[in-house]
Amino acid sequence: METTAWTQLHSVMNAQQERRPFARATLRRIAAFARPHRRRIGQFVVLSVLTALLAVATPVLAGRVVNAIVSGGDESTVIRLAVLIAVIALAEAALGILGRWLSSTLGEGLILDLRTAVFDHVQRMPVAFFTRTRTGALVSRLNNDVIGAQRAFSNTLSGVVSNLVTLLLTLAVMLTLSWQITLLALVLLPVFVIPARRMGSRMAKLQREAADLNASMGTRMTERFSAPGATLVKLFGRPEQESVEFAARARRVRDIGVRTAMAQSAFITALTLVSALALALVYGLGGWYALRGTLEPGAVVSLALLLTRLYAPLTSLAGARVEVMSALVSFERVFEVLDLKPLIKEKPDARKVPEGPASVEFDDVRFAYPSADKVSLASLEEVAALDTRGGAEVLHGVSFRAEPGQTVALVGSSGAGKSTIAQLLPRLYDADEGTVRIGGVDVRDLSAESMRETLGMVTQDGHLFHDSVRANLLLARPSATEEELWDVLRRARLEDLVRSLPDGLGTVVGERGYRLSGGERQRMTIARLLLARQRVVILDEATAHLDNTSEAAVQEALTEALEGRTAVVIAHRLSTVRAADVILVVEAGQIVERGTHEELLAADGRYAELYRTQFNKPGTGDAAHTAGVIDVAAAEEAVA
Repeated sequence: METTAWTQLHSVMNAQQERRPFARATLRRIAAFARPHRRRIGQFVVLSVLTALLAVATPVLAGRVVNAIVSGGDESTVIRLAVLIAVIALAEAALGILGRWLSSTLGEGLILDLRTAVFDHVQRMPVAFFTRTRTGALVSRLNNDVIGAQRAFSNTLSGVVSNLVTLLLTLAVMLTLSWQITLLALVLLPVFVIPARRMGSRMAKLQREAADLNASMGTRMTERFSAPGATLVKLFGRPEQESVEFAARARRVRDIGVRTAMAQSAFITALTLVSALALALVYGLGGWYALRGTLEPGAVVSLALLLTRLYAPLTSLAGARVEVMSALVSFERVFEVLDLKPLIKEKPDARKVPEGPASVEFDDVRFAYPSADKVSLASLEEVAALDTRGGAEVLHGVSFRAEPGQTVALVGSSGAGKSTIAQLLPRLYDADEGTVRIGGVDVRDLSAESMRETLGMVTQDGHLFHDSVRANLLLARPSATEEELWDVLRRARLEDLVRSLPDGLGTVVGERGYRLSGGERQRMTIARLLLARQRVVILDEATAHLDNTSEAAVQEALTEALEGRTAVVIAHRLSTVRAADVILVVEAGQIVERGTHEELLAADGRYAELYRTQFNKPGTGDAAHTAGVIDVAAAEEAVA
């Protein structure tokens, strides 16, 4: 009885005490996910019924043993009954193991399906989704909510079926043995169920508060323990105040733990007391009937044993609705993510990029970043309501063409739209109007695989995964050999560094590559680009984190990498701009100037203004000009 009480307490504690209507659409979608497992679900239900039947059979047989003993029956009868009880016990054990296997297989199978569906769907979401969503909230959908949905099949389904069958069979047998004692025993049911529900509600409230506090502490630790977060705290934070705030939450969790433990103890004591009172009633009244000859002694024993199997399913079924609602909430939260429509979709008849050198073309392209309601959820951003801003056009009729093998450079003020142009080319976003073409084909007509094989991009932040040097490079081309890896590292001026690392190519670079310097991270991404050998290359301020010496060395590798390839370069250093076939000056989402370095200087427009501003800064002058290295970004900052 005590074990059953603990199990029921755990179910109530972890259930969301909400009155929610059944959503038929949600139930239909759950049925769709369960359909591939319908055979195993059927086996599970049948097994639950058999287990319930055996659970009721044992008390009845125990009563017959007592009757055989009291009546002085044949010894063989008692032995046969005892052997039958033993066989039933073995069968119950076997069915219990089989049921657990079916339950875990079914539940874990559902987790696999849901997690895979969410993971695959999230991978198809646009970059705007990830810039808005809080990573921890999204990961929670893949973990906590998926597991909550799994419980609907592994726990709730079996619990409802087996408890309902057990309850009906137990009541039927008890009423057959003595309807008077059965009805009197049921009188104590409210004393058993009402405290369970009230205490369960209180425990659930404490549990949710503890979960919220733990989540808050987890988020705080994740932010503070990352390399940039820890640096920020050391530079600007107040470690003592951070400790005080964290300790306050931790103390609250401790207090809740103490209160939960005491409430559990009181609850179990109350359940044990009610059970004892009910058993006392059965033995007292049943014994009185037995002494008067109106009830067999074995029936008294059977009633007592059956009673312990009556309250447990009654209490469990009383909380079944709460468990079902909790599972529905988890399913709905998972379906919320699956219902977000990816803005970038591949056509069923998508084509490959034509063979040979590829051109790049923007034809009267207009673009506005999508509003939050199209790409995100308030619950994933952990805000009360989504930001209603967005939808304002940021590119206004951008047109240019890079012929096969040409390098086109983009320069301009911060926020002018340079990176936005670069992001439209690999379809991180789609243009609202106009056309973006690679090899003369609209990128919306190209397959994602062909795009990845054709186009490579080095972003400004030089992101790396928490994995080995080898694994980060092999993202570009998994079939690359060790010799090819060392070759691209040499060309990116990283060979000596990697050979000096403890495990060479097997050295883990740390979260976001923070075990490397900024310049080293950027050169790793350039090495990855060199390994990929794509025909079209985008460099989004690829040398932004390099000093002049490193930049000059890497520029040699980039010059080699860009040879014969079409390139779109967002310029940070004038050395890249000077080598470009065409320079586009972007301001306020429009191309305001275009030409070569010499042509734009002669035109004496915006480009020339940026150029003069940089040269007029103290400490640059002719020496910088001779080196051919001018920081356009600094010039932009000065103009701003």
